[in-house]
Amino acid sequence: MIGQSFNQIRVSRQALRYNYRLLQKRAGYQVRLLAMVKADAYGHGMIEAASTFSDAGCTDFGVAEVCEGIKLRKSGIKGNIFIFLGFDLSDVSLFFDYDLVPVIYDLESAKALSRQALSLGTEIAVHVKVDCGMTRLGILPDEVQDFITKLMQLPGIKCDGIASHFPRSDEHDLSQTSEQFIRFEKVSATAKRIQKSKLTVHTANSGGILYFPQTCCDMVRAGISLYGYYPDGMAGIESEKEEKLQPAMSFTTRVLQVKTVAAGVGVSYGHTFKTEHETILAVLPVGYEDGLSRSLSNKGEVLIHGQRAIIRGRICMNLCMVDVTAIDGVLAGDEVVILGTQTEDTISGDEIAEQMNSISYEVLCLFGNNNQRRYTE
Repeated sequence: MIGQSFNQIRVSRQALRYNYRLLQKRAGYQVRLLAMVKADAYGHGMIEAASTFSDAGCTDFGVAEVCEGIKLRKSGIKGNIFIFLGFDLSDVSLFFDYDLVPVIYDLESAKALSRQALSLGTEIAVHVKVDCGMTRLGILPDEVQDFITKLMQLPGIKCDGIASHFPRSDEHDLSQTSEQFIRFEKVSATAKRIQKSKLTVHTANSGGILYFPQTCCDMVRAGISLYGYYPDGMAGIESEKEEKLQPAMSFTTRVLQVKTVAAGVGVSYGHTFKTEHETILAVLPVGYEDGLSRSLSNKGEVLIHGQRAIIRGRICMNLCMVDVTAIDGVLAGDEVVILGTQTEDTISGDEIAEQMNSISYEVLCLFGNNNQRRYTE
């Protein structure tokens, strides 16, 4: 294709659908499964991913900001679109214009929504965020009774749900998550008692669905698992005894140039690597602008001809060099796999994340949000 980048992200719609259905099965078919598509669907493309999940039966979607919700709605996504990061009070009308669900954690937001609802002669449903141990957004458990009581006094507001978030559900140790869930059950019971009507209760994230199914409640919020990765990385893959999640993203590039250099030659900025013997290097058109973290310099690997080639020298903005001395017949134009499978070997987001001292979430966002994406069935 004319004008196409050397660097290509491919996203498998089949894998996205498979993961959605697998997670719905794990959570239970009586439980609503909310697809987190914030951060451009963790680098997979928010609109394409949401559309794919919708085709698989999803009716609940989660994003961070109002602008994301508007993009989803304008793209034709139906169902509930939850805004989890709050909103600027000047944007309150957008919830009504685009039928978005606010997740609130302060009374000022609730009052602004109430005023707007009254001016339009309508009502808006909200979900209340409670901080049961994440120490992030949310009212504290001992504030729930007073908060819900005051919320009920506001005209045009309907409290439709109560939510929290697990900070350690990627750990298989029951104690921490169980303790937090008990706390959440108590505040949910308090909210239901005051509200005297049904509330949608949700706290389980990917770790909750996979490792603590007893926490699935009325709705679950799947994030990283929808894209084929376990919240605890390689440990999750190794411990999985049932059907495994399928990574949806792959990242390929091409060899630009192959050159042979003598022993004692410095490679890339700062000459942090010097050849110990005659070395064949392949130059690749991918660097930190394309999401290949500079922290992978001199240790990251790629696949060429189904074999591993280590990155030599510092990763540049748009280029890096890999050692192909032990790989026969490498030529300019050959396919290079940065993330994904080639012949019988695979480089996963978890492997790359470990080398970066990070997590797969960051790897997927870096790659997906910095390169052209193509979608396959």
